[in-house]
Amino acid sequence: MKYKAVIFDLDGTLVNSLEDIADSMNTVLKKHKFPTHSYEAYQLFIGNGIKNLVSKALPEEHKTEALINSCFNSMIHFYRDACTNKTKPYTGIIELLDYLVANNIKLGVFSNKADELTKKVTATLFPNYFEYSVGLTIESLKKPNPFKAVEISKKLGLKPEEIIFIGDTEVDMQTAKNAKMLPVGVLWGYRSKEELISNGAKHILNVPLELNKIV
Repeated sequence: MKYKAVIFDLDGTLVNSLEDIADSMNTVLKKHKFPTHSYEAYQLFIGNGIKNLVSKALPEEHKTEALINSCFNSMIHFYRDACTNKTKPYTGIIELLDYLVANNIKLGVFSNKADELTKKVTATLFPNYFEYSVGLTIESLKKPNPFKAVEISKKLGLKPEEIIFIGDTEVDMQTAKNAKMLPVGVLWGYRSKEELISNGAKHILNVPLELNKIV
């Protein structure tokens, strides 16, 4: 099959945003005099949205719905200003996007990051590449719910089967399967090859430009 579009996850796939996310959450934890976490720990917290990350970062004995909501709002406040401080595209991503655009492949982004932040990061670091950039607006619609991915396919005028969905976590592979898109995992992000394959990845990329062979 000739694929006509690629939908990318954002964090861990297009960009390394780990330090900005971790720094913002650690600022919140320090305000509450809670223990902070290493960048390595945050690798395991990322992937299911910022609210989920906040919950994982908080001490178990203090984890109430009210505190999670309060810290989530604080996290968004700090991260809104910091989301492009250290965040950068992974090596080879710009070259891959240039190749795809040159070959008339349509591009989209679907992230579990808050919608306003997804759009800010995408517009700042990847101007003029993506036809649609979508983040989380309603908790029930976050990945692996395929609704937004299928919605992007409709806006692109394509069948889901004509689209590659590329990401670095098990949630991305599950989303691709649920949307009936081709699941492609990447190894430069936050999860292992074994985790990606066990959740349905049909191809694994070691570097971005390997996607060219699939397209």
